[in-house]
Formats: sequence, C-alpha cells, structure tokens
Amino acid sequence: MSSLSQPRPPAVHVDGLTKRFGRTVAVDGLTLSVPCGEVFGFLGPNGAGKSTTIRLLLGLIRPSAGTATVFGVPASDVRRAHRLLGYVPGDVALWPDLTGAEILELLARVGPDVDTRYRTELVGRFALDLDKRAKTYSTGNRQKVALIAAFSTRAELLVLDEPTSGLDPLMEQEFRRCVSEARERGQTVFLSSHQLAEVEAVCDRVGILRAGRLVEIAGIAELRKLRRTTAEVTYRGPEPSFVDVPGVVDVERLDGDRLRFTLSGPPGPALRKLAATDVVTISMREPRLEEIFLDYYGENAR
Repeated sequence: MSSLSQPRPPAVHVDGLTKRFGRTVAVDGLTLSVPCGEVFGFLGPNGAGKSTTIRLLLGLIRPSAGTATVFGVPASDVRRAHRLLGYVPGDVALWPDLTGAEILELLARVGPDVDTRYRTELVGRFALDLDKRAKTYSTGNRQKVALIAAFSTRAELLVLDEPTSGLDPLMEQEFRRCVSEARERGQTVFLSSHQLAEVEAVCDRVGILRAGRLVEIAGIAELRKLRRTTAEVTYRGPEPSFVDVPGVVDVERLDGDRLRFTLSGPPGPALRKLAATDVVTISMREPRLEEIFLDYYGENAR
C-alpha cells in the first residue's frame, strides 16, 4: 500500500524573523506564511522593513533571530532556495555593455527554467528594444528587463520588490496582467509595494508592515470589512434621525436635503430606519485600501 503524500510546505514561511542593525530594529519578530499559488501583497511605506525582509528571505543577509524558508528550504541555503524563485528588485542594475537580449540569455542560463516563447511574447508586450546596450536603458527599461526575465521563468515563487518603479501606467497594466497569468500557472507571487492600487488589483491577501512589525494580515475583502463604510442619502420631507441606531456614527448634514454618515457594522439597522423616510438617492462606498492603510499609519503615512 502506498503512503499518502505529505502536504507541500508553504511557498514562504517566516517565524519570529528579526533583523537588527546596531540599535536599529529593521524587522521585529515577523511571523507569516504564504501558501502555494497565492499572490501576497506586502505593504508598508519606505523604511517599514519590507526590503530588509526580502533580503532575509533571499538569504542575502542573516537574521538576528528567527527563521525563513522557501518551500521548506532554509533561506540561508541560497543555492537550493534560488532554484525555486525569481526575483525583481526595485532598483535594477544591469551589465552596462551587454544588450537586453544578451542579458536575458545570461539570466536564463543561471536561473530556473525559462519559457522562451512566453519570453518573446513579453518582450513585445513590454515594448522592449533588445538590441540596445543596458547603459542606454532608462530606469523603466531596466525594470522591464528584470520583469521579463522573472515572469518568463517557471520559478515556483516570484519575489517582487517594488517591481513597477519607473514604469508608465500602460506598462503597469501589463505588469498586473503578468501577475494574473502567473497565478493561473500556479506560481506564488510575493509582492512588496507601497502602490496600494497595484496591490488591491492583483493580490489575494495583504500584510501591512509598520516599523518592522506586522500590523495586519488578511484578504482584501476582510481588510475592508474592518473599516467603516461611508453612506450618503438624499431625502424629501423630514430628516431621518439616526440617534441610537446601532453602527451609525459621524452623521453629517450636507447642503440641501442630504446626509452623510458612517457605518461601522452591518447596514441593516440604518436601512430599516431609512425605510420610514422618503429617500431619493442612497450611495454606499467601501473604503479603498489606501484609506485602510492610512488608518493603520495615521497622517504620517501621507
């Protein structure tokens, strides 16, 4: 009788990960797990510890405490771990005298297996001139080389650290499409970013990092549920009263017969109250991820 196969370890797992630089604690007791096939967003402003966490995950620096693994392989075992991942830094440095084509070929020889047909497709989609030498590339074009190299691999994990730096909005849309295609292939994506719209568009879950500590980790929808919903009502006749209505706070009278209020829970009690009012229009808006983010960080996050 054959034994049952063991469940696969998470694509990324860190436990109590800590990194100190002198008296500065860059990463402080970080614990999180990213399952295979997930697109995970790693959020935080500059200086929150995102890039330090990624350097630990890549085995480029040693932790002061705690552990990090990639599919169960210790991050410190760089040779084994790097066979399983592709990496795009936020500031790409290339060999200045090599052409884009030569760099892609070089990277294909030293990294995980590459789908050359898909790579050719990506070159066209990102509008990259492969015949130019890297020293002539703009910041955006250097970023394109790294993105094409990473997305064309069949690495099981893609680690992307601020990957759209220098890209124009059209290319950012192409990047999001590539992330979706990677998910469809079953690849795991660990996306570090401070571009909230980008994370909101592509990620399954997000973790918010503040001063090296994990503040929250949840799905996009779950995070929104943690925050309040804004509602606006236009009415005729007597103004509705929300005194003692559960979940309704911050009622504000606007110009004309309009009210704005905030819901901190289910909308049922507020809607039942409005049933007795001659409502002309009603709109409800979920908070954007940026607003959730600012709630965690306060005005300093602006």
